Amino acid sequence: MGCLGNLLWFIFGGAISGLSWCLAGSLWCITIVGIPVGMQCFKLASLSFFPFGKEVRYGGGAVSFLLNVIWLLVSGLPLALEHLALGLVLCITVIGIPFGLQQFKLAKLALMPFGAEIV
Repeated sequence: MGCLGNLLWFIFGGAISGLSWCLAGSLWCITIVGIPVGMQCFKLASLSFFPFGKEVRYGGGAVSFLLNVIWLLVSGLPLALEHLALGLVLCITVIGIPFGLQQFKLAKLALMPFGAEIV
């Protein structure tokens, strides 16, 4: 069921979400200082392309908190608003509710990506 969910997800919103994460990662990788942030974006793009069957665990320390604050101000809010808007659109129908919930999971992740572990 996870494979079918991921396939439908990719067609109905996952491609757009994943490409947004890839764009953010590419922009961060322009500078040498931003490469670690960009690499985290590419990891989260893979989650955004195929989220079913994966969980996110949050943790981290002071460095993760500092990076999350910088991330939130620079790139986090636009990505979170995109996921929130897509999630609301998907939750209009009963069939789209599981997809909308995945978008909400990604919106939370867009606000705090550092210190998050994908399992």
